[in-house]
Amino acid sequence: MELSLDISRSAMLQYLQDRNWVEPYEEVLRLEKPGEGNMNVVVRVVGDTRNLILKQSRAFVNKYPQIAAPIERIGVERRFYALAASLPELRKYLPWVVGFDAKNHLMVLEDLGKGADYTFVYKKDEQMTAEELTAAVDFLKMLHGQKFDAETMSTFPDNLALRKLNHEHLFVYPYMEDNGFDLDTIQPGLQALAMTYKKDSALKQKVSALGEVYLSAGSTLLHGDYYPGSWLRVNARFKVIDPEFCFFGPAEYDLGVMLAHLRMAQQPEADIEKVVAQYGGNVNAGLAGQIEGMEVLRRIIGLAQLPLDLSLEEKEELLKLAAKKITSNA
Repeated sequence: MELSLDISRSAMLQYLQDRNWVEPYEEVLRLEKPGEGNMNVVVRVVGDTRNLILKQSRAFVNKYPQIAAPIERIGVERRFYALAASLPELRKYLPWVVGFDAKNHLMVLEDLGKGADYTFVYKKDEQMTAEELTAAVDFLKMLHGQKFDAETMSTFPDNLALRKLNHEHLFVYPYMEDNGFDLDTIQPGLQALAMTYKKDSALKQKVSALGEVYLSAGSTLLHGDYYPGSWLRVNARFKVIDPEFCFFGPAEYDLGVMLAHLRMAQQPEADIEKVVAQYGGNVNAGLAGQIEGMEVLRRIIGLAQLPLDLSLEEKEELLKLAAKKITSNA
């Protein structure tokens, strides 16, 4: 089945009933688009007793169909949920997996409820509350604190195909002097500003070394894309979704990405310091800082742009700090 909003209610109900994912008495009222799906096709099935989220991977990136992507990524995401669901302390943050259709690369999740992701924090005068920041760090700390046996780690998918695709956009594409993406279409003057970093051979050498770290294996289960677009505010509660980039790697990756987005969202420096202190643990602060710097650079001068409410001058200051974090922490 190819997932879309055009599927009839009766066909959707039959599909779900055939797999025993809904009760015989349940009805499908309508299909909705729950939000913008970057990687996958996502549909909300609104029922008379509950709602479900259906998520299907294709052999390309949903938002950019010209970019090929490993279709098996949805299965990796399912494995993450399966591991996390076995940990009660994480369960409250995540949706429950209702079913999985391997043939059609489709996963059915409980609907956490109508809410919004946290990308609003990129707007001026919008910030996460202290309680939300605490929840975001708590989830990450608990996830990273879980210990898995050797068999679990060795049989968990390495997600290397998706990581290699992501690697291009993290560590390569932003630093190409002519990659076909005119940053002035995002903000006048940004292209010239970016050239400072695209031409910095010492910086690019450090970024390349970071890329090797990203592609290497580790012992910590990572979310892999831990930023405001993967966080949901539902009924005033903090939730986490979209762990499709997950893998066993260095904890500093998730932490550094989170810190980068808090900084780009102009969260107060005191709050960022509290996040680091709350996370605690045996963290390589230098590596986390480098990852933070990499994420800031690739989000400002790369393809994966954010709705940043920043002037060119503010972006310049962020880029300077990001480059310094990468080179001085090496």
